[in-house]
Amino acid sequence: MVNWAQMRDCWFDVDRVPELLERVERQDDAEAWKELGWRLVLEHDLVSPASFAALPRLVCLAPRSAEARGLAGRILERAAGQHGCDDLLADCDGTIAEFREVLDRHLRSRPADYLVSFRALLAVEEEYHWANALEGFTDDINGVDCPHCGAGVTIVIGDFGCYSQVWEGGEEIRRGLRPACTEELTGTGRWMHQITVRDGQEVLANGIAYLFGKAECPRCGSVFNVADEYTSASRPVLR
Repeated sequence: MVNWAQMRDCWFDVDRVPELLERVERQDDAEAWKELGWRLVLEHDLVSPASFAALPRLVCLAPRSAEARGLAGRILERAAGQHGCDDLLADCDGTIAEFREVLDRHLRSRPADYLVSFRALLAVEEEYHWANALEGFTDDINGVDCPHCGAGVTIVIGDFGCYSQVWEGGEEIRRGLRPACTEELTGTGRWMHQITVRDGQEVLANGIAYLFGKAECPRCGSVFNVADEYTSASRPVLR
C-alpha cells in the first residue's frame, strides 16, 4: 500500500493525487486528468514522489485510457532526471514491464495516439533521449554543428523535404539528406524503424531512416551521421 502522506506531488501537496486518481478510476473526468497532469509532471519537466507512486494505477487504466497512457509516458520520459526517487522507480519494475506489454499491443492496433504511445515505449525501454526528442516528421527542424568545420547546420525532415541547410551571405545552400537503408540501421535506430514499419507508420519509419542517415555539410562538404550530431547537440543533462 502507498503511504500517500509521504508522497508529495509537484506542488508539494500529499492529498490531491489520490483523490484525483479515484475520480478518473470511477469515470473519465477531463478536469481531474488536467489537474493530475500538472501535479505529476510540472511544466513538462519535473516529477515527484507522487508521480512514481501513481504509476501502477495509471498503468491499470492505460489499456482503455489515452490520458493514462500519455501521463504514464510523460512520467517515464523524465525517469532519468534528478528527481531523487530512485527507490520508488525501482519498485515500479513490474509496473513498467506491464506497461511495455500494454503499449506494444496498443501500437499494433495503429491508434490515433500512436506517436504519444511510441514515445512512451521509448521511455519504457530507457531510450530517454529519443522519448523526449522524437517528433512526427511533418516539419521537423533541428540545428546541429558540423563536426568537421563547426558550421551551424539546419536539418530539415518533413513534408517540405529532407535536407541540410546553411546560409552564406544571405544565400541559402541545401544538400539532400541520405536516408539509411534497412541493412545500415543498427541498435536503437534499427529497433525504432522495425516497430514503425511493423505498425504501418510510413511517415515515422521514413523519418527515422533519415534521422539515422547521413547529412552533407553544405559549407565544407563533409558527411556526418544526423542522429549522432543531433544527440550531441540536444541530449539533456541527466543524473
